[in-house]
Amino acid sequence: MNFPTSTVNVLPHLQDLRKTWKQQDFRFTKDQQEQYDILLQARKERVAWFYESERVAKPGERLNREEEQQEEDS
Repeated sequence: MNFPTSTVNVLPHLQDLRKTWKQQDFRFTKDQQEQYDILLQARKERVAWFYESERVAKPGERLNREEEQQEEDS
């Protein structure tokens, strides 16, 4: 999957919308809600892409590789 670069920098926009949400008594306007939903979906797709392309560090992965190397060396 080739990830589009147009949705790379959504976090600052999400943070701005969250600040606005707090200032507006925890309510979005209809347009703000639509924008937030779109940005959130783009963020979820990006995180899924990181998992699919194995760009996420997984706990214990380094230890497993070290154990495999020790077994091969023995």
